[in-house]
Amino acid sequence: MTQPMFSLEGKTSIVTGATRGIGRAIAEAYAAAGANVMVSSRKQDACDKVAEEINRRGAGRAVPFAANVGSRDAVEALVTETRKQLGPVDVLVCNAAANPYYGPMAGISDEQFEKILRTNLLSSHWLTTLVAPDMEHRGGGRIVLISSMGGLRGSATIGAYNISKAADFQLARNLAVEYGTRNICVNCIAPGLIRTDFSRALWEDGSNRKKALAGVPLGRIGEPDDIAGAAVFLASNAGQYITGQTIIVDGGMTVTVPGI
Repeated sequence: MTQPMFSLEGKTSIVTGATRGIGRAIAEAYAAAGANVMVSSRKQDACDKVAEEINRRGAGRAVPFAANVGSRDAVEALVTETRKQLGPVDVLVCNAAANPYYGPMAGISDEQFEKILRTNLLSSHWLTTLVAPDMEHRGGGRIVLISSMGGLRGSATIGAYNISKAADFQLARNLAVEYGTRNICVNCIAPGLIRTDFSRALWEDGSNRKKALAGVPLGRIGEPDDIAGAAVFLASNAGQYITGQTIIVDGGMTVTVPGI
């Protein structure tokens, strides 16, 4: 092993949904570990701001590029621009997600359901297909899907979102089988309750937060950096013999039964 175990020096990475929360923490952690990072989300000004802040720290280089991952054309443009600006892709993090509907499954429209599946699942398939040739040519690569512990549970309000996140688990398993002989590792991270804007309704309100933390052995809400650490691990030499797995980062929530 020629590089330090957790180094990403010289690696080219794409992180989607990289301008806030978990995605931003991963982009910052990758750059700090030496990777060059394509910072992507839907809004160019937000991408510009995050890339500028990363570059100010003088570690790995960050390049901003806005892309709506629900569009195949936008995803193709993202990969093309990454190769142009930073070179072939070594690490892909599929973090961008959407959840336009809250309520029982009986009330969701086809348009809303399709948006969830296109943004949260199909985009990961597109991106993987596009970057896999780069990884194979360079002798291997890493793909990290940011899923959710919601994929392990039913829900009366975010059922479609949880379905898409459960599908991430199987996508990682299947891609691990397909790409394993090319030394491409594909894994999921399933966060629990993390302090992000996306989950604000669950942690900002005191009663909701108390209920959510009732079965968390560590007794606290997770922070975006808690997920970023796992993402660095999976992208680095430390994770080179792990593929097809889902790493649950939830403070222990899934090992307890709340109220008992």
